[in-house]
This record gives sequence, C-alpha cells and structure tokens, in this order.
Amino acid sequence: MKKVLKTLALVGVFSLGLVLAACGSNKSADTTKTTTVKIGVVGSDNRVWKHIQPKLKKEGINLKIVEFSDYSQPNSALADGDVDLNAFQHQFFLDDWNKKHNQNLTTIGKTIIAPMAIFSKKITKLSQLKKGDSVSIPNDATNEARALELLKTNGFITFKKGTGNLPTPNDIKTNKLNLDIKVLDAAQLPSSLQDVTASVINSGVALNAKLDFNKALDIEKVTKASIPWINIIVAKKKDVNNKTYKKIVKAFQTNDTKKYIKKIYGKTELPAWDYKF
Repeated sequence: MKKVLKTLALVGVFSLGLVLAACGSNKSADTTKTTTVKIGVVGSDNRVWKHIQPKLKKEGINLKIVEFSDYSQPNSALADGDVDLNAFQHQFFLDDWNKKHNQNLTTIGKTIIAPMAIFSKKITKLSQLKKGDSVSIPNDATNEARALELLKTNGFITFKKGTGNLPTPNDIKTNKLNLDIKVLDAAQLPSSLQDVTASVINSGVALNAKLDFNKALDIEKVTKASIPWINIIVAKKKDVNNKTYKKIVKAFQTNDTKKYIKKIYGKTELPAWDYKF
C-alpha cells in the first residue's frame, strides 16, 4: 500500500511539473512582442501596403494604415504623433512643407514614381483644346509647379526668364490659347472635370477617383528630371534609424513588391528604389 501511495505521489509531482512547464511555455508564447506602427496615406487605394502587411506581421509588426482625405493632413499628423510614418508625398512636397511649418520630417526610404496625367470628360486629345478653355491644376506649391511643367512640355505655356524650380501661374510668360488655369485642392480635381475642359491630376488622386489612365490625354514622362518627384516614406528626424521602421522600408523594397506594383498599376506607378534613369 505504501508503495502504491509513493508511486501516486511521484506521478502527481511529475504531472504537476508538466503542467508548470506547459504554463511556462504558454507564458513565453504570450509575451511575443508585436509592435503596432501607424502609417498615414492619402486615399483608399492602399493595395501595395496591404500586400506587405502579412510579411511584416511575421516580423512582429502590425502595420496599421491610416487614411487621410487630402495632402494637408498626413505631415501634421506625423509631427503631432498621431501616426508614426507617412507615405504619400515626394521630396519637393516634403521640403516645401518642412520649410513652411518649421519642421524637420525626414525621408527614410523611396517607394514609387507616380506620373501626373491630363484627363478630360469633354475632349479626347490635347489638340482639341481651344482658346479660352479652362484647365484645373493642384494648389499645393510642388504639384502646381509639376502640372504647369506638363502644360509647358505640351507647348501651351512658357515661363518668364529666371523662373525657379517651382513655377506658379504668375510665372507664365506666354499662354498660347489663353487657357483659364484654375488652381484647386488636389482632391477636388476629379470632380472639377465636370466644369473644366481638362485637369492635370496626381496619380494617386486619379486612381482613387477610378479615372482610366488609358484614356488620359497625356502622361508625364519619367526621366532623370523626375527624381524630385519620387514618392517617399517619411518619419520624424529622431526616428530615422528606428530598426522597426527600417524593416518596413525593407519589406516594401523587394522584387515581390515590384512585381505586384507592375501587376496592379502597369505604367501609372513605377517602383523607384532602384530605378535606373
């Protein structure tokens, strides 16, 4: 009888050891750290970011996409700490915003080049533009300049001598057709197509509005001069060496992402991190 009791006692201790070990294992599993990173974007077309979310999850990063309705919001949200990163702008836009707001938000990685395009619901080719027609362009300094450059490339306007890198309508010297250039918030450009003859629209805004690039009157050519228009991932200056944020950049800049971008966007968005001009 004593032997039986002793055996049962040993079994009980052994079983208790297994239970404690199991509890220890669960505790270890439960303490696996997941870091949530909020990234601010403009618009709802976030297929590329959603594509890399599962990869980041395997690395313990929960990437939360925060959508904003226009370009005026994501940098302020980053500076205020409402998001950790943002990805919606090119370097010219960031430099201009930092200067105007006395901030030092910093580029930590390249994403895409997104050519601007000219759209219309009233004409099918640029040669159909006539005297006095109206053309809408974005109102932020950098994309306004970029839109004017596209009109200049197509021979509709010229600039005054000495005009800098960011021309405005005030820098126009000649206006071949006396076009009525309307400066609007970028997000309003697609809806302005009801009222203007044509509009120069950012790629992201155009895609969000489901405009067909195959029907665009012209698409901006990508050349060495396009470098300032490369879209970027941005962080606060103090976070420029943040290891988690570097993993996010690395997860974006892969051949898999490159193939995915080509698959869903064709030539309207181009991977820029190793673009050879």
